[in-house]
Amino acid sequence: MEIGRRDFLRAAAAGAAGLIISDNVQAMASRHNMDSKMYKIERRRLGKTGSEVSIIGMGGIVVMNLEQQLANRIVADAFERGINYYDVAPSYGNAQWKLGPALKPWRDKCFLACKSGKRDRVGAEAEMKESLKALETDHFDLYQLHGIADVEKDVHAALGKGGAMEGITEARKNGVVRNIGFSAHSPEAALAAMREFDFDTIMYPVNFGSHYKSGFECEVLKEAKRRGMGIIAIKAMMKGTVTDNSKKKHPKCWYEPIDDPGLARMALGWSLGQGVSACLPPGDENLFTMALGMAGELRPLTKKEIEQLEEMTKGLEPAFPVKKS
Repeated sequence: MEIGRRDFLRAAAAGAAGLIISDNVQAMASRHNMDSKMYKIERRRLGKTGSEVSIIGMGGIVVMNLEQQLANRIVADAFERGINYYDVAPSYGNAQWKLGPALKPWRDKCFLACKSGKRDRVGAEAEMKESLKALETDHFDLYQLHGIADVEKDVHAALGKGGAMEGITEARKNGVVRNIGFSAHSPEAALAAMREFDFDTIMYPVNFGSHYKSGFECEVLKEAKRRGMGIIAIKAMMKGTVTDNSKKKHPKCWYEPIDDPGLARMALGWSLGQGVSACLPPGDENLFTMALGMAGELRPLTKKEIEQLEEMTKGLEPAFPVKKS
């Protein structure tokens, strides 16, 4: 799954010139002063970081390839509506360079997370330096190992001698990094990482389809909660795998996302009910706008709604099946 995701990011970045922004995003982004005082989004404690973050966060892919003026308006709208968690990575095309100027007016009031896909100290330190410049900041509230998937190549390499974690922990000592976490799409890698380092947070797929099909997140979330880690849920609005790329409606998503508002509301509600601190909607700007619009109204699901999600799962192919031993 991680290979497909990387392919999608490269393709999305390459398609910058052909990106079309819907009227829906344009309209909503231009109205960010209308009702912000009345719009409240719940905040939850991000585990042992001690910080309070909005239950819906913004992934940097949302502003990737956008004109800076539009990126500014989307970020302004998100902030004024209560979003205070922002997450980005060097591998998201030009997202860092778009998010930095857009977020600058509110940087001291936001929780900014970044990542490194490098596993060696020199590479990770170079990425961090570049990210600080792009995001126009002098520190990260959270810095994460990005997309760990293989225990040996990712976990042991990053945590071993000369690994990325040496530079990241040094940056924490110097105040450049305040908390350390990781993102993963593999239960084996996630569990190994938690055993070998005292991480503050984990970013992991928490999706109703994968849950009912394979229980993909169960063991990982149980261990993260036992350790008091902050849990950032990704892929909450994932419907399943993409079976025909020619029919893909959302080029920034390597999976098939949920674009029906009613189902999206239930999917987000389900993920938020699993003890996570926050959910990151898909990087598609239209889908993020949709999630933002319902963020202040999300609530626990009823028994009937949970049953509806479980029934719907029967026709889906999970993007994250648990490997058979």
